[in-house]
Amino acid sequence: MPHLITGGARSGKSRYAESLALAHPGPVCYLATAELRGGDAEFAARVEHHRRRRPAQWSQAEAGRGLAAELLRHDIVSGLLLIDCLGMWLMRFFDEDGDFDAAGFEQERAELLAALEQARGEVLLVSNEIGWGVVSVNAQTRCFVDELGRLNQAVAAVCRRVTLVACGLPLVLKGEA
Repeated sequence: MPHLITGGARSGKSRYAESLALAHPGPVCYLATAELRGGDAEFAARVEHHRRRRPAQWSQAEAGRGLAAELLRHDIVSGLLLIDCLGMWLMRFFDEDGDFDAAGFEQERAELLAALEQARGEVLLVSNEIGWGVVSVNAQTRCFVDELGRLNQAVAAVCRRVTLVACGLPLVLKGEA
């Protein structure tokens, strides 16, 4: 039963997803998607902040490009899988020079959507909602915004529940409140 949780930067979307996971009675696996690149100390500190606030009893895994395979590998009927976040996963398809592996992403996206439809346990997916701003003059940024927007729409279509978080407050867009 997948549930997409989306929102802007610092909206509280990850914290909301974590609160749902904390309330889950079964085992929880946190599947991280971020990739540390190029010695970005500030980004590494953000990743570490997320790591520190996770409960010790949660299992943790790192997802590379093959997010669908990881989802299916960690699929447990009585458990919950928290995937944070789809935007960071999409970044794995951009190389250091900003070139986008469209074919690789298209294949992995299709596999992710199929895996979400097969998932037996609870799956929480966190993603960024970034399409509310102006159109960037930078081609790489436009590509990222377009691809993430399409990914969010496709994931929302297969999810039973979709929640938008703004100012730390959840607003149910699809499913029961």
